[in-house]
Amino acid sequence: MVNKALSNNLPAGDFHITTHASDWLWAVFSVMLLSLLISLFWTGLGRHRNRIPYQIPVVVLTVASIAYFSMASDLGFAVISNRGGTRQVWYVRYIQWFINAPLILLGLLIFTNMTVSDILTTLFFSWVVVVSGLVGALVSSSYKWGYYAFGLAALFYLWYRLFGHSLRYAFRVGQNVRSGYWGLAAYVAFIWTLYPICWGLSEGSNTISPTSEMVFYGILDIIAGPLFLFFYMLRVSTLQSTDLSAASLSAADRGEIEHKEAPARDTGVPAPGPPQVSTT
Repeated sequence: MVNKALSNNLPAGDFHITTHASDWLWAVFSVMLLSLLISLFWTGLGRHRNRIPYQIPVVVLTVASIAYFSMASDLGFAVISNRGGTRQVWYVRYIQWFINAPLILLGLLIFTNMTVSDILTTLFFSWVVVVSGLVGALVSSSYKWGYYAFGLAALFYLWYRLFGHSLRYAFRVGQNVRSGYWGLAAYVAFIWTLYPICWGLSEGSNTISPTSEMVFYGILDIIAGPLFLFFYMLRVSTLQSTDLSAASLSAADRGEIEHKEAPARDTGVPAPGPPQVSTT
């Protein structure tokens, strides 16, 4: 089947994707869509499918499928002046990351005993990373590297929250989940560290072509999306009901609300007084 996406939606800018890039993006879209269907089937079979860990893969893969459908169709981009000419910048990719990045972090952090406020702060800095990358990509001048620095600083702070700050709290579940958390957190940290490299070579310095950019980002998104979620779902499927119940964002469950003793009920019986001393 001939790919006519670039014929129907014409590329723009001096540096733009080619038909080969669109073919690759359709392949990534197929991986995302197939993974979404598998996750829906897995969630439907789960006894605890209403729990957060079962819902995160469905949301992440739905968003990724829509984003890659848009990019494969050569939609969802802006044309920005860069070194050597104008270049296509796909803002739809950043919309995908803005939604998915905090969800992936949430899938890990709910198994720690971090307070809700700590979790929300961690998720906020994932938004800082994505928004800084988007704004930097849309800036034509060298000031884009200032946003790049902001994004890197937020990314390093995320690693502190994942590997340092979380140590202050006991895990809510057993040793099996604890070891799984460290493995998956290290996996995410390594893959996410590669994204700024791709940004610097593509939207940042215009060193590689948009086609190479799509291949680079596409591989990273597959590894950070479907492949990560595959390992994540394997871990979640081994958990017992009590472990999943512990993965709650309820403030009371995380020790932020102090449980007060209920006042004693009035039974109508007078309280015993001090002993009476006889004077006879």
